[in-house]
Amino acid sequence: MGTAYTPGLTVSANTIVTKTRRLPLKGKVLVELGASVTPETVVARAELPGIMQTVKTAAALGVDPAEVPGYLTVAVGDTVEKGQIIGRTNGFWGFFPAEAKAITSGTIEIVSPVTGNVGIREAPTPIEINAYIPGIVTEILPGEGVTITTRGAFIQGIFGVGSERRAPLVVVSSSPDSPLTEQNITEEHAGKVIVGGSNISGAALRKASDLGVVGIVVGGIVDTDLVDYLGYDIGVAITGHENIPLTLVLTEGFGTIAMAERTYSLLKSLAGQSASLSGATQIRAGVIRPEVIIVEEQAISSNAVSPTNDTDSDNSHALGIGTPIRIIREPYFGQLATVTALPAQLVRVNSGAEVRVLEAKLNHNDSTVVVPRANVEIIATQSER
Repeated sequence: MGTAYTPGLTVSANTIVTKTRRLPLKGKVLVELGASVTPETVVARAELPGIMQTVKTAAALGVDPAEVPGYLTVAVGDTVEKGQIIGRTNGFWGFFPAEAKAITSGTIEIVSPVTGNVGIREAPTPIEINAYIPGIVTEILPGEGVTITTRGAFIQGIFGVGSERRAPLVVVSSSPDSPLTEQNITEEHAGKVIVGGSNISGAALRKASDLGVVGIVVGGIVDTDLVDYLGYDIGVAITGHENIPLTLVLTEGFGTIAMAERTYSLLKSLAGQSASLSGATQIRAGVIRPEVIIVEEQAISSNAVSPTNDTDSDNSHALGIGTPIRIIREPYFGQLATVTALPAQLVRVNSGAEVRVLEAKLNHNDSTVVVPRANVEIIATQSER
């Protein structure tokens, strides 16, 4: 069973990338099928209904609830401003008139003769989603969003935090095994996505945040440094919604782990180009991986993203001799290796289960290890055009 493994990370200089951009609630799609979009193009928009605020009108006017409609100066559907008078009584012989005022701006939606209250619906909050990447609209999801297809470099990480962002790419560390330190990060990196090597320290992460760095792509980080920066521990839920000013993508894992040479070399070759990146990660069912996508916008066309022009290997996810892998369980967690043998016989492991294993040579010291096939993931690499 050559497929008894976890499908792995993609590191490709040139592949077709498809992204679905979907609204969180029903709305309107703003682009047409086949349209060419930039990352900033708003592709769909919806409106989140405003909060309903209640004015206790009967109490304010000193009348019975059933009498409230007769004293109102507004009607259902009218737009009002905060502080505007919405109801008034004449008082007693013209003295001591009572008034009810709008407690917020919005639209009169309810007048209740039972409670004597008036409901004002605040203005809706617009929700927009942009394209995130340059590409071609290849599918319309009516009332929901679109699918965008593009061709470019696509690099997946193993863990990340932070939302979608886009900025020019700058390589800071001199090699894939060089740590990213405070001294490496300067004011000139503000507004950039910086690429490190084996690790970023907590101090360097905080400095990057303070200077306005948009994103960081690095091999690893000590988990306690990340927790200290966030101010809370990371759970098992999806990441990517953290209230932080930058996005962090770890290409290898937690600890001090040199970035894979092919990943570092690819990022270095793309320095200066704009990168779209997301730290969203989900490690359970429905796996979501952090990512870096770099596309030459001027090269995008319907022909360029056609599947007939795709040069990705059909066997990019096939496990075989020579396949590059990452081990995702202890005691070799995070280690990069190359498959050297795929024994057919089952092997009993410490848990007592009999499983299929593979032999692999670790990249960092050339030693050979035996691990269950379910404990590895392929690092999928596609050839360039």
